[in-house]
Amino acid sequence: MANNIVLQSHTSACLISPTLGGALLRFTVEGQSILRAVDTHNIANARGAGSFAMIPFSNRIGQASLVWMGTNHPLVRNNGEEPHAIHGVGWQRVWSVLEKKNDYLLLSYEHKADAGWPFDFEASQAFLLKDAELYQTISITNQDTKPTPVGMGWHPYFVKQADTKIKFKASALWQMGEDKLPTLAVPSEGLDTTCEGLRVDHCFEGCVDGVRLEDSSKIIKIESNLNRLVVYTNPTIDCIAVEPVSHVNNAINMSNALSIEAEQLGVKILQPGESVTAQMSIKVKNKTPPL
Repeated sequence: MANNIVLQSHTSACLISPTLGGALLRFTVEGQSILRAVDTHNIANARGAGSFAMIPFSNRIGQASLVWMGTNHPLVRNNGEEPHAIHGVGWQRVWSVLEKKNDYLLLSYEHKADAGWPFDFEASQAFLLKDAELYQTISITNQDTKPTPVGMGWHPYFVKQADTKIKFKASALWQMGEDKLPTLAVPSEGLDTTCEGLRVDHCFEGCVDGVRLEDSSKIIKIESNLNRLVVYTNPTIDCIAVEPVSHVNNAINMSNALSIEAEQLGVKILQPGESVTAQMSIKVKNKTPPL
């Protein structure tokens, strides 16, 4: 795909597409793919990439209907036949390049209220590659004239080997209804298990110590200042999505339904001109081959 940008640092490389939602198409360390493989000639949108940013909300807004400050805002149903709005609008938009170096890229996107999201905002994404470590940030500024709700996160798909293990701590998880929306938070200690045969599609709360993925060849550590985590995989796919996110799935509508403050579910309320930033890092350590 035209206009893709390569970042390099020693034996690591990234391929990023500003025109495809600012998505990360590839991340390799010593030639080994850390994220799922992508056919860059046939990729349809950022959801087929190795990773993409979710802006200005993560996961789903139920029935593609946002109720905010007493007003109902119908949103675009942007996932085929599914009745919900999903992953914000940033993954479907073209991003502009503000700065580029061999190992660094800064992108921006300015949003004017439309059917996808009814509030003005400005966002940026930064990528910094240092040896076998990738650092990313997302920043959002409210450019609207009124307070607006904001959420964010990343949606990386990591390669899942036959012996891949996942480990992280949590305090709770949200059970999921058949409509793919959360229903109830229940206590959870997180996961410490092999991924083979694992079937999970949940948002976990209280994830503050990062995530460890390990197989026979490498260890991957995912860290973020966001303390919620959506994890998705099942036995039919060869990857696992490990998604640091700021808020519970469908958080704004759930706050209305449960009569609790949206902030309690992780939604950030930005005043006009106010900004919020999130960070994520992916650190890869290849294991020394046996002698």
